[in-house]
Amino acid sequence: MIAVAILLAGCRMSVSLTGGTVDARAKTVAITTFPNNATLINPTLSQSFTTALKDKIQGQTPLTIVDRDGDYAMEGEITGYTVAPVAIQGNDTPAMNRLTITVRVRFTNKFNEDLNFDQSFSRYADYYSSQNLSSVEASLVTEITEALTDDIFNKAFVNW
Repeated sequence: MIAVAILLAGCRMSVSLTGGTVDARAKTVAITTFPNNATLINPTLSQSFTTALKDKIQGQTPLTIVDRDGDYAMEGEITGYTVAPVAIQGNDTPAMNRLTITVRVRFTNKFNEDLNFDQSFSRYADYYSSQNLSSVEASLVTEITEALTDDIFNKAFVNW
């Protein structure tokens, strides 16, 4: 019986949700607001991105979001918000424009430092150059934010 107790004490369990792994000892994750430090500023991006990231983690893990001192910690900043022409036509005018958002994330895992990372994530969405950015910006930001939060979640909890 003592041997079984020692064997079980040495084992570490983890919880898997939607393909992700959360250490069984982890109960909390601290996520700070991601400030927008990009040259071009979208005034709502900082709050909407941070909320989307919290919602993603809260919806797909058993972790509780805390302000600080979490078992996991996620912080960073929005470093890029750019619009550039793509798909240049024969008359040197773009058929499409591309909105790109880049986010730098620092992730800390209290239980396994090998899983810590400091990495930039970048995603984009294209729109027709005949459209005004302000008319499609909200939907593009939502699309890009969803892809970014998926990438960040996968890196932190699926370890791809």
